[in-house]
Amino acid sequence: MTDTTSTTRQGTPATNTEYDPSALRAVFEQHFTYASAVERNTHRYAARTALTDPPTGRSWTYAELGTVTGSLVAGLAEHGVGVGDIVAYQLMNTPEFAFLYVAAQGLRAVSSPMNFRLAPGETAHILDDARPAVFVYDTAAGESVATALELAEHRPAVIAGVGDGPLLDGTIRFDDLLVDGAPTFRAPEGASVWDETSRLYTSGTTGMPKAVPLTSLNEVLTAHDVIMHFPLAPTDKTMNMSPWFHRGGNYCAGPNTAFYVGAEVVTLPRFDAGVVLDSIQEQRLTYVIGAPTNLERLADAQEAEPRDLSSLHGIVTMGAPLDRAAALRYQSVLTPRIANGYGTTEAFWNTYLRPEDLPDAAGAAGRACLDDDVAVVKVYGGDDIAAPDDLAAKDGHEIGEVIMRSVKSGYAYVHNPEEEARKFRDGWIYPGDLASWDENEIVTIIGRKDDMIISGGENVHPVQVEEVLAAHPDVADSIVVGLPDDEWGEVVVAYVQPRSGRLADAQAAAAALEAHCKASVALADYKRPRRYAFVDELPYTATGKKQHFVLKERSRADAAAGLFVTP
Repeated sequence: MTDTTSTTRQGTPATNTEYDPSALRAVFEQHFTYASAVERNTHRYAARTALTDPPTGRSWTYAELGTVTGSLVAGLAEHGVGVGDIVAYQLMNTPEFAFLYVAAQGLRAVSSPMNFRLAPGETAHILDDARPAVFVYDTAAGESVATALELAEHRPAVIAGVGDGPLLDGTIRFDDLLVDGAPTFRAPEGASVWDETSRLYTSGTTGMPKAVPLTSLNEVLTAHDVIMHFPLAPTDKTMNMSPWFHRGGNYCAGPNTAFYVGAEVVTLPRFDAGVVLDSIQEQRLTYVIGAPTNLERLADAQEAEPRDLSSLHGIVTMGAPLDRAAALRYQSVLTPRIANGYGTTEAFWNTYLRPEDLPDAAGAAGRACLDDDVAVVKVYGGDDIAAPDDLAAKDGHEIGEVIMRSVKSGYAYVHNPEEEARKFRDGWIYPGDLASWDENEIVTIIGRKDDMIISGGENVHPVQVEEVLAAHPDVADSIVVGLPDDEWGEVVVAYVQPRSGRLADAQAAAAALEAHCKASVALADYKRPRRYAFVDELPYTATGKKQHFVLKERSRADAAAGLFVTP
């Protein structure tokens, strides 16, 4: 009998036979990196377009992508960037973002994109947390960046500006980081699939962002996941309407996936529904990706001025649940091939609702992705957390907490061991989202545990109320929260964003929505909003997730100021 009790190295179990997989292991660990994939495409698809930037009219083939990222690798190295250093950048969806993402991996450095919508204090927080060697910013945001640099204790050794605006004192132009005549991009010697390649910051649905480390293997397996689920091919042309700095931007057919498979990615620095529709028609885009809020505006613009969208293979939405009424509308107005992915910064998406699941499963988040394990477990009070095998009933009704186990996750928070211990347990991720699932393991997201309203001892999940409100033709979107109340503990209130030109009379609007909710067979009486506030916009994260906590925190002040209307 073969001895299988030893280990080939610490943490690596021996094989079950005399076969020695060490050669395969070496190839896997050294050449299955994301940087290796980009290097292959610089010659495999040398003449194919990798990146198009409509605002400047420029485009880069894969050979040219290799040239510019190789010159950036050399320039960063000349400025002292090396193995393990953080390369931070706060940019819109621009070519420079894509170049920095790739070039950092050519140095075994760590790419760390930052939300360009952050307040200066939040930017300073991340600068102090990440302590980058290099920080690249948009000169158009110079005033905000200057304030952030003043507030931060850490000042990066190299600060470079992108754009034609004036530079801050002591900074250089991005182009000064490019070295002419440098070798084309190559995967670095000594790199491993276990190298940290990216450090992302969570979107802040509950407060300050947390730093999520990703390895090169996470980069590769995320790309594989998208390629399988779309599916995506080298002949595709994509536009992600979400900011690339978040997981659902860069990694959902943004530069990460496009450069891995050899497709073309088209930039969109600022979302504009008309620009996106024109791009689909003129550039023959095959996939566009964005949050449900993006799709709502696309549908409005398409109805107002129809474009030829026949080139689309599909539209994929992430960041928030896609309610039934919206899904059916987008299928009718935009394309029948609508898909929805549910996930987190930590683990990318973990369920996927395929176009063929519609319309029957509209409003759901879909089944587990191919390489992921997803479960809905029971919810207990206090600090009690259900084990992965303590499952909620697969009846589509019992509400539990959705958890996942995924090779796309880094399973850590940098500098935050307390939150890490709370969120990651024995290979499973507990993101804090409530859900139900049915006999086919189709998951429906109900909302965040932290967002749940307790009114008169009854649990009210905001998403259920928001879905009913979304069915009213005059409602663009809403956020439902609990307003503290002496008698009921909390009362259900709704912040409503009307469609343009609708619900102008607040009192009449509240009465109309009251009647609409009372008429709904999907909403129990105790879940009905008792007060309404009509607002021009609602708070979302950059990836389109509703920030209930923002409105919950201000609801008492809004009530005191007389903002709410009682039907």
